[in-house]
Amino acid sequence: MSDVLGYVAMATGIVAAVLVSANLSRRITGYAFVVFTLSSLVWVAVGFLKGQPPLLIQNIVLTGVNLFGIYRWLIVKAPTGS
Repeated sequence: MSDVLGYVAMATGIVAAVLVSANLSRRITGYAFVVFTLSSLVWVAVGFLKGQPPLLIQNIVLTGVNLFGIYRWLIVKAPTGS
């Protein structure tokens, strides 16, 4: 089971990274952080199931970073002209 989860986490992480790096729009980048959050949460599960504390801790922190990305790109209004 943890092997399947690892592949899901890997695939979602790759998709999210491509979307963020493409910077297609504010909304798409925001949704990429949603996908990144899903990826990091699955990695947390994999780290727990496989007894790998470094993987678990890293992805708990990355989940927080990704939640900040969601806040920054989807919740906060974009600044208007200066």
